[in-house]
Amino acid sequence: MANHSPPSNIILHKQSKSLELVYGEHAYNLPAEYLRVSSPSAEVQGHGPGQEVLQINKELVGIDQLEPVGHYALKIFFDDGHNTGLFTWDYLYTLATEQAPRWEHYLSRLVQAGHQRQQ
Repeated sequence: MANHSPPSNIILHKQSKSLELVYGEHAYNLPAEYLRVSSPSAEVQGHGPGQEVLQINKELVGIDQLEPVGHYALKIFFDDGHNTGLFTWDYLYTLATEQAPRWEHYLSRLVQAGHQRQQ
């Protein structure tokens, strides 16, 4: 995995519940729900391959605050109380650049689990 630098700009949009990451001339808008269900925490990812825990009912989640961790990560405080995952710069870049396929995968997992997303 490449070693990505932090974004040149990070903008928290509390109203629209999203996080904007700017890398050079490219800006990525990541919804809080997408970040929350993609959290790198053990609560979401499990403790090994195949142990991921499908996150449901996160459609309305927002972000309360952001906190840099050293020079390598961002801690995101979600308004549902979740704040244990450290989003490394590499992982945030991956989430930004692979947003469409990762989101589609999440939505298909919801369907397989028989869960209807609220709009």
